[in-house]
Amino acid sequence: MLKPLIFGLFLMMGLGAGQAHARDFDHAPWDNLLKAYVASPDGVGQATRVDYAGIALHVPALDQYLNQLSSVHQADFDHWARPDQLAFLINAYNAWTIKLVLTGYPDIASIKDLGSWVQSPWKKSFIPLFGSMRSLDDIEHGLIRGSGRYNDPRVHFALNCASIGCPALRSEAYQGKSLDTQLESQTKLFLADRTRNHLEGGVLKVSPIFKWYHEDFESGWSGIHKLSDFIVRYSAAMGLTEGQVRRIQRGETPIDYLDYDWHLNAKGR
Repeated sequence: MLKPLIFGLFLMMGLGAGQAHARDFDHAPWDNLLKAYVASPDGVGQATRVDYAGIALHVPALDQYLNQLSSVHQADFDHWARPDQLAFLINAYNAWTIKLVLTGYPDIASIKDLGSWVQSPWKKSFIPLFGSMRSLDDIEHGLIRGSGRYNDPRVHFALNCASIGCPALRSEAYQGKSLDTQLESQTKLFLADRTRNHLEGGVLKVSPIFKWYHEDFESGWSGIHKLSDFIVRYSAAMGLTEGQVRRIQRGETPIDYLDYDWHLNAKGR
């Protein structure tokens, strides 16, 4: 009886240490950069404009933050609470995306210009994280979507691919303690953007994000198993009437997908 008790005490101590590390991890350097150099032109979710030239003047601060991310060990990360983990990974994706853009800025019109015929920029392994060199795709599709830990389709409105078609880059870092509120805000802002999601002539015209990741929006998060039900959940953000909502629920409203704008979301462009 004594050995299991001692083991349980050590396990609790280990978990407590991991959780404390999560609370102590400092996203402030990234938060400061976002607050200073990311702006939304209208405040309703349209593409944010990133002042890449301004961030380029503070590359040491960005690099310091990226080094902090790289210093986290997988074993410690695995002990963190799920919201702390997911906030960390979203921030990592967005921060390294900015770092990648800066390798070509201002001589690129799109993040796609940083890829090649044989490899997209999202498949470049340039990110030292958890003891391996990883790509942006590894973070999004492996660590976030593929891990089975999170199952939250709202991450698609938080991850930013440095393009105008992307959901807005939030002008603050994600934090575990406020992650649910932040993700809910991002989702509503994106769906409130009539340039990317609207009802037209009885047809729902929405971002292709809903096509590319339809399985995530139908995976049972919050009891939702159909894309139309996800839309209905956020019908107020989209400005839909009760009658329009009922038609969507009855399956009478077809869904069409708009084009995606891959131009760089740079200030002044």
